[in-house]
Amino acid sequence: MVEVKHIVTLQQDLLSSEIVISNSQPTSLCLRGSVISHLIVSTPEATYAVGLEGSDFFSRPPVWSNFSIIPPDFDKRKGLGSKNLWDPMAFRELLSGWGGVRDQNNADDVERIEKATDEELEGEEKENYKNLTEKMSRIYTSAPRNFTIIDRGRRNSIEVGRKGFNELYMFSPGSSYDWYGKFAYICIGQSALLEPIILQPNGEWRGGQQLENPNL
Repeated sequence: MVEVKHIVTLQQDLLSSEIVISNSQPTSLCLRGSVISHLIVSTPEATYAVGLEGSDFFSRPPVWSNFSIIPPDFDKRKGLGSKNLWDPMAFRELLSGWGGVRDQNNADDVERIEKATDEELEGEEKENYKNLTEKMSRIYTSAPRNFTIIDRGRRNSIEVGRKGFNELYMFSPGSSYDWYGKFAYICIGQSALLEPIILQPNGEWRGGQQLENPNL
């Protein structure tokens, strides 16, 4: 049996989301997924990620789920169409909920696709004060456990923390849309998308994200 718990804690200045998975089966589990938050901002042009300098990343298509808010023209950019790089099997079970084991043949297919594109899409963050005005969809593989999002337009900031996950997913729709409109947001997600989490028999895994507003 596999038991999955999703624990959400809401306080005046804090929102935390934790996933707890217990595996009592005699076989291992291969887990892929993420905890993604949509953060409303004035505009991505006035929004900055602070503390990511030196972090390795891979540019990837946006993470699609039933809860995604993705501009309709985003995936039309060359090389970033979701159909080109992601096999639906990679996310069919775990983007809307954690659990399940992927078929090994499909897992091998996804791995081959990822390896074929890694070389041209890999990079290192050069800025400690990263402006999110441009369209971007990245998975950081060596980001610090804690960093800060600053919105100059709203004069607000959020401290982002993670545990259990080794990857950080970040998405910006860009600044070509209306201020304070539908696409005035960014996505932050703690993830296991490039490298799955292996949960051994009779093991337990915990992972989550914490958002704290230090201004309250």
